[in-house]
Amino acid sequence: MSVWTRVRMLFNAEVSSALDKAEDPRTVLDYAYNQHQELLVTLRRGLVDVATAKQQLEQEAKRLEQRIPQLDDQARRAIAAGRDDLARVAVERKWLAANEIEGLNKQIAEVETEKQRLAGQERTLQVRVEQFRTHREVVVARYNAAEAEVRIKESLAGVSGELAELGMAVGRAEEKAERLQARARAIDSLVEIGSFPPVGGGDFVEAELLRITVSKEIDEELERIKKQSGGAGSASSTGSARETKKP
Repeated sequence: MSVWTRVRMLFNAEVSSALDKAEDPRTVLDYAYNQHQELLVTLRRGLVDVATAKQQLEQEAKRLEQRIPQLDDQARRAIAAGRDDLARVAVERKWLAANEIEGLNKQIAEVETEKQRLAGQERTLQVRVEQFRTHREVVVARYNAAEAEVRIKESLAGVSGELAELGMAVGRAEEKAERLQARARAIDSLVEIGSFPPVGGGDFVEAELLRITVSKEIDEELERIKKQSGGAGSASSTGSARETKKP
């Protein structure tokens, strides 16, 4: 396949797609229905014209038929008056009238045939118009329903995308909350077992041993102070008693 052929195929595809998007089926159906109605109106007008022409032919034939007895009477009176020439004219007019009536009857028959044909077409077209109207309403209703469904699904698709993003954000938030809860539980366990390092740094065990030693030394110092305070108090009491016994 040549490059030009591919380009032409792509161009035709794009044009077809653009036309498909721009073409509203409802507009096409309305136009087609209007065309059917216009054709029906034109056919009915033609039927009226044919019926009018037939009526005119019938009236002309009736007028000629009414003239034949008059021409017969004129011919008889002319012969009675000895005017064969006038009688001949009357007979010639009668003959022409009879021929015209025969021609008019043929035309009337032809017009009647055409009238019947047009009347049949008018009935057929009327049925087709009614069927097309029903079909148009069904197609338009289906198109409107499909269009509404597409709009809803497009909206749902957009909402679904947003909900998916929100779901991911919620998942991340839940994961972060779980991590924080796990950290809090770990901290609680550390507090329970006394695993926090001293504020100044260093080893925890060494710090505890130092605390025990310092506490012991403090206790010993306090005990020594108490003993000293107790001995000094006893000596003071003895001296006072001796002074009291002197005369």
